[in-house]
Amino acid sequence: MDQDSHCTAERELLEAVSRITTFSTTSLSDEEQNQPKAEISCQVRKENPEKDDLQDSNASLSPNSSMTTKELQEYWRNEKRQCRQVKLLFEIPSTRIVEHHLSKYVMYRIIILQTGSFDSNKSVIERRYSDFEKLHRNLLEEFSEEMEDVTFPKKTLTGNFTEEIINERKLAFKDYLRLLYSMKCIRRSKKFIDFLTRPELQEAYGCLRGGQYTKALEILLEVIGLQERLTRGNPVSIVPTLCAIVVCHKDLENAASAFEYGEKALSRLRMYSSHRYYIPLLETMITLAYELGKDFLSLQEKLEEWKAKKDPIRVFTLKELAVREYVQ
Repeated sequence: MDQDSHCTAERELLEAVSRITTFSTTSLSDEEQNQPKAEISCQVRKENPEKDDLQDSNASLSPNSSMTTKELQEYWRNEKRQCRQVKLLFEIPSTRIVEHHLSKYVMYRIIILQTGSFDSNKSVIERRYSDFEKLHRNLLEEFSEEMEDVTFPKKTLTGNFTEEIINERKLAFKDYLRLLYSMKCIRRSKKFIDFLTRPELQEAYGCLRGGQYTKALEILLEVIGLQERLTRGNPVSIVPTLCAIVVCHKDLENAASAFEYGEKALSRLRMYSSHRYYIPLLETMITLAYELGKDFLSLQEKLEEWKAKKDPIRVFTLKELAVREYVQ
C-alpha cells in the first residue's frame, strides 16, 4: 500500500471510530429504553457526581492521530473490552430451616452468576429474612426516591415456615435482588455490596486472626471473585481482600501464590501511593521477591522514593493491617 492509500485508510478508520464513539455515548440501547422507572430516577439523581469520570472516559476514547492503522484497531478492541459491563444474575434455588434453642429462621441460598459464564464463575451465599430486611431499611435511608417502586415481602404473623410462604419469598427475593442490581447507583453502593460480601469477609478475617489461614484463604478466594465483579468501577476497594490473601499464602509458605496476588494488589495501587496498604504491601513484596529469586530492585526503588517524600511515620506490617479489618 502506498503512502497516500495508507493515510486514507487511517483517516477513514479515525472517522469510523469517532462516529461509533459519538453514537455509543448519545444513543440509548434497547435495554436502557426499557429499564424500570426506578433506575431512570436513580440515574438522573446520581449521575452528576460521575460527570468527571464520564469526561475522562470520553477523553480516553479519542485516539491519537499519530497511531498507525494496526495500532488504532488494537486500541479500539481494548476499549470495547474495558467498556463491556459485567452483568449478574441472582437465583435462589433452595432454603434450609435453622433452629437454635429459642430461635428459628429460614436461610435462603443465593447463587450469583455472571451472564454468559460457566459455573466456575458463580458465587454462593446464604442470607436470612432479617438480612434482607436490614438491607432494605439501609437502602431506604439513602435511596428513598429510587426505592419508591421496590416492594419488599412483608412478614406474616403465622405460616412463615410453610412451604408455600417460603417458595413465595424465594421468588420475591430473587426479583428484589434483580431490581436492585438494575439500578446503577444501588449496585455500586457500599450497602448493597456489603450485603453480598460482608458476612463472609467477617468470617474470613476472624479465621485469619485466629491463625486458621487455610480456612480464611478458602473463604477469601470465594469472595474475591464476587467482589471483583461488583466493584469494577472501584478496583482499589478490593485491595484489603487481595492483601489478606497475600498474608494467608505467605503464612502457609506459598510464596509464589502470595507474590501473584501481591502483584494484583500493587497494580490497583499504582496511582494511590498514599493508600494505607501501599508501603506494607511493597515491603512484603520485596521480601517475597528476594525469597523467590525475582528482581526486587524496582520495588526497592519505589519504597525509597516514597520514604524520601514522606515524613517518617509508623507503618504497620501487612499482617498487622489485615488483622485489624472487620474488628467490631
